[in-house]
Amino acid sequence: MNVNAAIETLPRQQGTKSESVELSVVMPCLNESDTVGICVEKAIRAMAENGIDGEVIVADNGSTDDSKQLAASLGARVIDVAEKGYGAALMGGIGASRGKYIIMGDCDDSYDFLEIPAFVRKLREGYDLVQGCRLPRGGGVVLPGAMPFLHRWIGNPTLSWLVRRMFHIPINDVYCGMRGFTPELYRRLDLRSPGMEFATEMIIKSGLNHASMTEVPITLHPDGRKTHGPHLRTFRDGWRTLRLFLVFSPRWTFFRPGLLLMAFALIGYLLAMPQVRLFGVALDVHTLLVASLAGLMGWQCILLAVLARIFAAREGMLPPHPRLETITVESGLVLGLMLLAVGLSLIGVVIVQWWSVDFGALDYPSTMRWAVPGVTFSALGFQTMMAALFAGILKMQVRPQGPTQSDRSLSP
Repeated sequence: MNVNAAIETLPRQQGTKSESVELSVVMPCLNESDTVGICVEKAIRAMAENGIDGEVIVADNGSTDDSKQLAASLGARVIDVAEKGYGAALMGGIGASRGKYIIMGDCDDSYDFLEIPAFVRKLREGYDLVQGCRLPRGGGVVLPGAMPFLHRWIGNPTLSWLVRRMFHIPINDVYCGMRGFTPELYRRLDLRSPGMEFATEMIIKSGLNHASMTEVPITLHPDGRKTHGPHLRTFRDGWRTLRLFLVFSPRWTFFRPGLLLMAFALIGYLLAMPQVRLFGVALDVHTLLVASLAGLMGWQCILLAVLARIFAAREGMLPPHPRLETITVESGLVLGLMLLAVGLSLIGVVIVQWWSVDFGALDYPSTMRWAVPGVTFSALGFQTMMAALFAGILKMQVRPQGPTQSDRSLSP
């Protein structure tokens, strides 16, 4: 079956949102006149030849060439998306889709939309997310010239490894833009990234929400565009992806660095308090001060991890953490008061020593071993109490907007 015949076998996609189909193929578009036509044709051909009732949606992000007209003439439904960005365009196209399943993919002809049936088969098996994989690790193929050296050997493998390590997600090619998913999963994820990191946010949130996932090996072809280069910017979009990892993993961003700092502080105290000599070096009050600094920074990181996790759960960015949901403001205040009491008691020892010499000169190497921990524990206690109060603010539930008393008094 040739392309034109395949197009004629599908109904023109001018129906209403209520006219559901099995599959919606969504393509973000920005001045893609070189390649959008072949991508639309391949998608329609793949669906027609495999008995898939579907539609092609081109989500245009402000094209100034004839991309929209070309896509519409070949049978695609064109959706104008005013907000700029790769993710914004996809969200607009997905929001207008009518399919039981959705497949997204770039319309630069690097993805072969004739591979659509492989994604549909996995979706029909019940998977929430079917991720394309271009990398050989997952069975994919990268044709010569299809991916820049930095992306092929450093960027994609590294970022994909971080996703597997940080979020325990079995995906080998996190940056692959061709994937299929269900509308139910998309609504549940509440995706928010308007830029290139949209695709990564989808993967991370799918893992955090325990979505069922699988991979489909695909072949990546060289970019078919001639009038302009890729929209992806290596370092800018790479940093945005890494930043997204940090946002969605308070454990890696705050908690684990905090634990390392706290461990360093503990070791410093164990060595400096008894004035241990290590390799001929005397560890004294100065070591104690540095250890106290590490302890303060470490505890601050741990508190930030707790606050960030509570906020992310309340905003729907991450699922609620069972343990954190049971922590109360009062328990945090009690812990803070205990730490503050320890600190003030140690400072009290110094004051007693000062009083014993009629508030004269003190033996600083001796008294500082009480003063430094005292100040440190006092600061830790104060930090903890303030963090507990702020956690209480974060845990406040938003009240539903119902009618006010005055509104009710006016009702019949």
